[in-house]
Amino acid sequence: MASSPALPTDPAPGWGRGRPHPVRSTITRPRRWHRGTGLLLLSVVLVIGTFASATVGTRAIPLATTWDAVFAFDPTNSAHLLVVHQRIPRALLAVVVGGGLGVAGAVMQALTRNPLAEPGLLGVNAGAATAIAAGIAFLGVTDPSGYMWLGVLGAAVAGAVVYLLGGLRTGTNPVRLVLAGAALTVVLMALTQLILVNSAEQVYDRYRHWMVGSLAGRGTDVLIAIGLLTAAGLLLAHALARPLDTAILGEELSRSLGGRPARVWATAGLAVIVLAGAATAAAGPIAFLGLAAPHLARLLAGVDHRWVLPYSGVLAAVLIVVADTLGRALPANGEVSVGIMVSILGGPFFVLLVRRRRMVRL
Repeated sequence: MASSPALPTDPAPGWGRGRPHPVRSTITRPRRWHRGTGLLLLSVVLVIGTFASATVGTRAIPLATTWDAVFAFDPTNSAHLLVVHQRIPRALLAVVVGGGLGVAGAVMQALTRNPLAEPGLLGVNAGAATAIAAGIAFLGVTDPSGYMWLGVLGAAVAGAVVYLLGGLRTGTNPVRLVLAGAALTVVLMALTQLILVNSAEQVYDRYRHWMVGSLAGRGTDVLIAIGLLTAAGLLLAHALARPLDTAILGEELSRSLGGRPARVWATAGLAVIVLAGAATAAAGPIAFLGLAAPHLARLLAGVDHRWVLPYSGVLAAVLIVVADTLGRALPANGEVSVGIMVSILGGPFFVLLVRRRRMVRL
């Protein structure tokens, strides 16, 4: 029986002068092609899901009417007005929020080398919650756009305090950073409860609608502001794709490979604060997305962060769009908040992922 030919071990002549290695190029090209194709397919699913979500709500709108509202808008048609001014901005906001949380989770897990890390470890959720509770109780803020700016400010301050407490100036220790984030989160949540307990009942009612995680009532002004912040955060995260591959090796090994851990940590922390802070401020604290999306991304695309980051963003966006659509379609009256639906859909899926497949180690 003839044996199969072995792969060549010696490179072809001249391969080091700009020509690809014959064995390496043969092995890696199909995998890269599949990665790109998978990302393209997920993007197509996201576009279809975003468009389909505009047809779902307390008032069902046919797909043809939704198409006409987008490409042949009639200002005298009430269905067109509903689609353009409410449902399309809501669907796009879901994409922005999901993408920001997914990428922030991937960056956070790489930095801390902790598979259970999520953006909330930096205290951004607690900071946003405290700022919004204080704004409702003391400043009388009732508009979602006001919640957004308060949430961004609170998240930014909380993230900066965590970095200072975590010893950014003395070194980049993941354990110290996580402990600082957990401690500050406890303090801020206690302060939030203190504000709510000593406030009028309507203050708690307004805060509760934000706290459960919701996309309802957010208009184009919120979408534009959050979109700009998220775009800036995504650019920062994209610039960190290669440094994150060495950051997960540890500070000493990363430094020996030419990395600059302090700079990477500072830039990555800013990216997480911007991405997670903007998403939390716009839609409330939505759990699970920043935790599960990076694991699924590594399962599909490997550990190269040039692929993990976009996969994480697109997967998280797909999940939140599906959750928001089902939250409006399933109940007979009203809707289920997107934060609740994400937990209902994502929790069992994540458990199944852990039980059926071996998670990629960081």
